[in-house]
Amino acid sequence: MAHALVTGSTSGLGLEFAWQLAGTGHDLVLVSRDEDRLRAIAEQIRDVHDISVEVLPADLADREQLEKVALRLTDPVEPVSLLVNNAGYGLRGGFLEVGIEDHEKQLDTLMRAVLVLSHAAARLMVQRRRGAIINVSSLAGYTTAGPYAASKSWVTVFTESLAMELKGTGVSATALLPGFVQTEFHERAAMNMEGLPRITWLKAPFVVEQALKDAAKGTVLSIPSVKYRTAGEFSRIAPRPLVRALTSPDWFRRFRQRAVTRSSRRASRRKLHAPWQREEE
Repeated sequence: MAHALVTGSTSGLGLEFAWQLAGTGHDLVLVSRDEDRLRAIAEQIRDVHDISVEVLPADLADREQLEKVALRLTDPVEPVSLLVNNAGYGLRGGFLEVGIEDHEKQLDTLMRAVLVLSHAAARLMVQRRRGAIINVSSLAGYTTAGPYAASKSWVTVFTESLAMELKGTGVSATALLPGFVQTEFHERAAMNMEGLPRITWLKAPFVVEQALKDAAKGTVLSIPSVKYRTAGEFSRIAPRPLVRALTSPDWFRRFRQRAVTRSSRRASRRKLHAPWQREEE
């Protein structure tokens, strides 16, 4: 039976990848920093699906712990046929508001871990002439929204280059570029997303389902939904001064404030005209 290794598998897209892969009969290797939560989720999955679930607690920003995960990917006895590099997180505050050590740790998780684990997995996969790697990137990589966006730009380009190198080997590499997804990501980073239009949000099951379908077809860039494919293409070809203007932190704060104000005004109008709330004359 095929093994799939998923990093950042205790929440968000990683957790959804774990459940959907379990549903298609994959044995799982789940990686996360939170060992207690990791073991609880593994037990939940085993209760529902007749598969094996191996837990591998690791902080991917720690080089020794990262090496432990890389070593698991090179196991020829129980080989991993699908690697999902999903682990990641946002930081609270702008570039200059956050200590450089925190930035370095974030980039170790978002970039170095992807590099090391992709290298370990691809080598064995090429020898076996089958396998797939999904690297969770973001459409933020087309913007200028700080170090996080820059790291996702790297993940996208790296995955594209890896896909070209693997061409003809039976192994594929896919970068998943979602937009806003309903997960714990923004809450954990203390990002106030109130006021963003409902249409901008995607549901995690849809995003993961599309990513797995695209990976099965060998698609290099997986961008769920037509609206985000359009936004991604615009961001890619738009003049960089325009991209910088539209994706600066100041612009985003102003946009969110306007959205919240409009939402409040609509709520006030609905309250004003609601017949069951009018005072009797």
